[in-house]
Amino acid sequence: MSGEGRPAIQFLLSDMDGTLLLPDHSLSQRTIAAVRALREAGVFFSLATGRPPRAMLQQIEALGVDLPTAAFNGGTIVNPDGSFLVRHHVPEEVVVSTLALLSPQPEVEVWVFADGEWLLRNPRGPMVPREQHGLGYPPVVVESFEDYLPRIDKIVAASADTELLVELEARLLEQVGGQAQVSRSQPVYLDVTALQANKGQALMTLAEFLGVPLERTAALGDGGNDPAMFQQAGLSIAMGQAEAAVKRQADLVTGSNVADGAAEAIERFILPR
Repeated sequence: MSGEGRPAIQFLLSDMDGTLLLPDHSLSQRTIAAVRALREAGVFFSLATGRPPRAMLQQIEALGVDLPTAAFNGGTIVNPDGSFLVRHHVPEEVVVSTLALLSPQPEVEVWVFADGEWLLRNPRGPMVPREQHGLGYPPVVVESFEDYLPRIDKIVAASADTELLVELEARLLEQVGGQAQVSRSQPVYLDVTALQANKGQALMTLAEFLGVPLERTAALGDGGNDPAMFQQAGLSIAMGQAEAAVKRQADLVTGSNVADGAAEAIERFILPR
């Protein structure tokens, strides 16, 4: 759709990792300034991420976000006061079958998020330092996930073997499709969340909460879990470093996250209107 024919955007929902954040998980001053300018212009702004709520607090404060935010790919929507607007757990039978598939894989680290904690059985996995740096807090080591089965928000398969994760994604989609969401939030992370946990549903929920028509919403992201919100938004923008399959599903493409692509998108495609 041409810029001339598009209605003015009133609400932008943005991914975090690979979008707003630099590879070291920091925010550039240009991105902070662009979000501030959005808010000063009267455009609502919020976050949708695969992260748990606890791992969003620093960015929420830095960006001045004062709206509900979507964690676990939309499975949990948290009000600014910490209460829950929406919360969906992964069905227990899906948890059991997913863990049965993932646990025997020697190249895959299996993580579980439940009760506000990041749970794992092997604290020495090579992907753990990266995740701990990104989340900003350490994992809790458990002998078994059994005690948490009814209350799991997300299961993650983490591996540097991205081809293996693509294969496991296809197998999980066949195994639990229709019962849960399965998507690679990043090339090295495969997420399993509740069926209702998708960023498209989060966008619709937040737009309704704010009283904004969907045609006046915009979505910004880079990962395999972001096209769900692209499909619902009036304007969708993919990051420059996103995989080709993600870019094809967006209306526009901006620069990469290392080139302040999120700020560029706000400045070029939203603020001028």
